[in-house]
Amino acid sequence: MAIATINPATGETLQEFEAHSAEEIDRRIGLAAAAVEALRRTTFAERAGWMRVAADLLDADAEELARTMTTEMGKTLAASKAEVAKCAKGMRFYADNAEAFLADEPLDDPAKVNASRAYVAYQPLGVVLAVMPWNFPLWQVIRFAAPALMAGNTGLLKHASNVPQTALYLDTLFTRAGFPEGAFATLLIGSREVERVLTDQRVAAATLTGSEGAGAAVAAIAGRELKKTVLELGGSDPYVVMPSADLAKAAKVAVTARVQNNGQSCIAAKRFIVHTDCYDEFAALFVDAMSALRMGDPMADDTQLGPIATEGGREDVEELVADAVAHGAKVLCGGERPDQPGWWYPATVVSEITQDARMYYEEVFGPVASLFRVPSIDEAIAVANATSFGLGSNAWTEDADEKERFERELAAGAVFVNGMVTSYPELPFGGIKRSGYGRELAKVGIREFCNAKTVWVA
Repeated sequence: MAIATINPATGETLQEFEAHSAEEIDRRIGLAAAAVEALRRTTFAERAGWMRVAADLLDADAEELARTMTTEMGKTLAASKAEVAKCAKGMRFYADNAEAFLADEPLDDPAKVNASRAYVAYQPLGVVLAVMPWNFPLWQVIRFAAPALMAGNTGLLKHASNVPQTALYLDTLFTRAGFPEGAFATLLIGSREVERVLTDQRVAAATLTGSEGAGAAVAAIAGRELKKTVLELGGSDPYVVMPSADLAKAAKVAVTARVQNNGQSCIAAKRFIVHTDCYDEFAALFVDAMSALRMGDPMADDTQLGPIATEGGREDVEELVADAVAHGAKVLCGGERPDQPGWWYPATVVSEITQDARMYYEEVFGPVASLFRVPSIDEAIAVANATSFGLGSNAWTEDADEKERFERELAAGAVFVNGMVTSYPELPFGGIKRSGYGRELAKVGIREFCNAKTVWVA
């Protein structure tokens, strides 16, 4: 895939970029390795000061940066602005909390281990390669970069090839803020070059957000090299609705949960599992609201749904819907691409999906909702857990016993009750099963790329 900005609203190629040469890749890895040594000699206070300046720069650049993201991957301008603001918040969160998160942890009674002092120290691993996707082209990067830099690691970014302008903005952001040269840099490379970077002895670890295939490939290389990885992969999040729920609110939030980021979010609700006693009412509310969404120019203030980010992505969505219909499913709204330039696909609801359909098990990365009718909470949990994914999950109920069951039994990295799954800097984020491993955000996230060093003193 060429490194290029292609406007998904029109299909027009706006700008192409030359990939970095082998010499430039090597130079940037060298700078990142040197910056590790420089950062080790700085204090948390110094790094926090630079991180706050970087957040201020994001605020100052918000309008232009948001337009760049919307142009490159098609999310609404309002969503792009919200993403910039979320990134600035996340950066300030780690500026405020990194020192406490990584403070030495003394053993309460060192005499038990025959020591006068014993403690755990959290120290940076070094250069970390970040392989990041296009769907949240700023937030996916910042939620790694902010904790990594505050811990004293340095980062090399291999961004998706369809968001090069966003990647190049990130290339200079942290040095503009005061971090040492090379502390964070973009590599303009294709996926084939990832292996040579990850096998470089100066690179200590890797993090990837993306597809199962990409995650498996990076994990295989890292495993061979015995290097730490954190993977955040796909999701097919369930959204369970029980009869005691506030159905009007559940249906309203369901629309946002499904079509956020034009339906292209790993933690978007994708499978709507509704108890039969409230199925008809919920389905009517949900389909009406999905049908009413305004699809159009993502730069316009009143647009609620923009285009799919890539032509191939839209083809994947179309194939999954067609396959479901071929196996007996019914399309309740949407389901057909409009006849116009660009990679558009309407908000779509599909019901009566059989286990023979690919959509029953696979992730649909676009504004398509799968609707399931279930007779009991047991069946709801069974259907919710009946995929290879385990990223997030949503449950709507006012019944205390049902809440407890969902909290305990939904197989996912996160369970949100009476609300949609969201990532917060204050809470760990990540999945289980084929949704990946490791955690980002919160205290857990900043420690992922640290050496938990045991120190024992006689």
